[in-house]
Amino acid sequence: MATVRLTVAQALVKHLSAQFVELDGQELPLFAGVWAIFGHGNVAGLGEALHAARDTLPTYRAHNEQGMAHAAIAYAKAQGRRRMMACTSSVGPGAVNMVTAAALAHVNRLPVLLLPGDTFATRAPDPVLQQVEQPGDFTVSANDCFRPVSRFWDRVTRPEQLMPSLRRAIQVLTDPVDCGPVTLCLPQDVQAEAYDFPLSFFAKTVRRARRPEPDRDELAAALTALRGTSKPLIVAGGGVHYSGACAALADFAARHGIPVAETQAGKGALAWDHPCNVGSIGVTGSSAANALAEEADVVLAVGTRLADFTTASWSVFGNPAGRLVGLNVAAFDAVKGDALPLVADAARGLAALDGGLGDWAAPTAWRALAQERMTVWNRVVDAATADAGLDLPTDAQVLGAVNRAAGEDGVVVCAAGGLPGELHKLWRTARPGGYHLEYGFSCMGYEIAGGLGVKMACPDREIFVMVGDGSYMMMNSELAVSVMMKRKLVVVLLDNRGYGCINRLQNACGGAPFNNLLRDAHFETDVLPTVDFAAHLRALGAVTEQVTGVAALSDALERAKSSPVTYAIVINTDPLPSTKEGGAWWDVPVPEVSTRPEVTAARARYVAAKARQRR
Repeated sequence: MATVRLTVAQALVKHLSAQFVELDGQELPLFAGVWAIFGHGNVAGLGEALHAARDTLPTYRAHNEQGMAHAAIAYAKAQGRRRMMACTSSVGPGAVNMVTAAALAHVNRLPVLLLPGDTFATRAPDPVLQQVEQPGDFTVSANDCFRPVSRFWDRVTRPEQLMPSLRRAIQVLTDPVDCGPVTLCLPQDVQAEAYDFPLSFFAKTVRRARRPEPDRDELAAALTALRGTSKPLIVAGGGVHYSGACAALADFAARHGIPVAETQAGKGALAWDHPCNVGSIGVTGSSAANALAEEADVVLAVGTRLADFTTASWSVFGNPAGRLVGLNVAAFDAVKGDALPLVADAARGLAALDGGLGDWAAPTAWRALAQERMTVWNRVVDAATADAGLDLPTDAQVLGAVNRAAGEDGVVVCAAGGLPGELHKLWRTARPGGYHLEYGFSCMGYEIAGGLGVKMACPDREIFVMVGDGSYMMMNSELAVSVMMKRKLVVVLLDNRGYGCINRLQNACGGAPFNNLLRDAHFETDVLPTVDFAAHLRALGAVTEQVTGVAALSDALERAKSSPVTYAIVINTDPLPSTKEGGAWWDVPVPEVSTRPEVTAARARYVAAKARQRR
């Protein structure tokens, strides 16, 4: 057997470089690059190997380990999970900084390969710098924190272990069901050890998407349910995008006259003005979609994990005789809500349903009702997003200006706080990929790093990052990386002087305004703290301006679009209002006992809503 002598780090990099994926008839590297912040746990091993391979597997430098992992995850999402990136850090704080990102990728089922350095396998110099010592278990290191938030986790303590471990890692990263973060912990001494690796380990491998076909009996049951429905509804999730099934869903819905509601991850599966699109569903849903969900007798859930925001904590599907059909590549998700499972790739499943339904279509009256309700909802969107001439506009009015500036090709990136709810309700997406929200983990600080990853995946599209002041303060360092890498972003920072979203939730639950808006927090001064965000953004390298009102914002957005470099706009907004229309209940328990009458009243509303929750 022919072999080549390489270090573990060199073999790892060489194997990654040999992995390719077929996309639209073209072979492309599976790994688009490696994000790295070097330290004593990875610079001598992986650092040396990456330097030698920098022309085939580029290495990117970041400012924060969590931020670089967010960029890698956003890249994979924007690539439809077909291509991905790896991230390497030193042992200790560098590694632990990536744990939050690993959890984000796990919840959202997104691939990222995490390669944290680790302590010595030999234990000869223990305890090394940054080592976490566990007196009862010498095998534990800080990297064990990745175990619960990884789809596959391993620690490579001998060179020959790399081969089965890395093969399994890539299988998980590319599997439509198992897809998610993979962590391979690399002791720093093992990284530098040499071994005679078989040349076959480095043979070029081209991977193609696996598309499971539906089971015959499951298909028959799903078809029976759909043929017997008079009020069908489709809920489109992120799996529609990852399957590349957006066009297939649009055709299927039009041919059979079935209204389509979209989850956060599924938004953009249909163009906003497609005749079957009834908007977002659930807690942040349109009045059209939620009213239809209340009446629907069969709900076809396509590629969604049916999280609580989608189901309004299992209260949005109100028909007691209603039934769910779960079309999902993962059996785990296909049976949620006691659904009839149809375990298959979304595109293949829709094709099978289409063939089985023939010329069947939903009743004309149901289709007309859906379009009538969507007409009403579109008037709501127009009103909510119009410029009211306010010095402190609402989030909805700001996103309206950004949406108009983005046009059909722009991509909005956002994550946590109040903005995702308004965006889910009100943003109009013309084509797939134009709406990039991280709302599975709702991770503050994702926005700018995520925007960078999306720009790397979609260099020809304008990326609009919408971020609140609270989220910006959590993480902003990768804006400087976007400037350094010449990956232009348009950043719109909405300053409502605190955590406006949670302040509204606190009030809705009867609580007094407390510790969310800056004016309601405790400081050792009577002067309200202020942050000059425009100066800070400018210091990070962005061309920056601060504006007042939506008209000025619209003008600034036109200047931003013509800029060749990252451009940031800061605008002050009103923290209190949000779009009242649409929406649904969310299960947030309210205290049974309180001295506040507002809490008592909120508890009564909570108990009444809880009674409508699907069991």
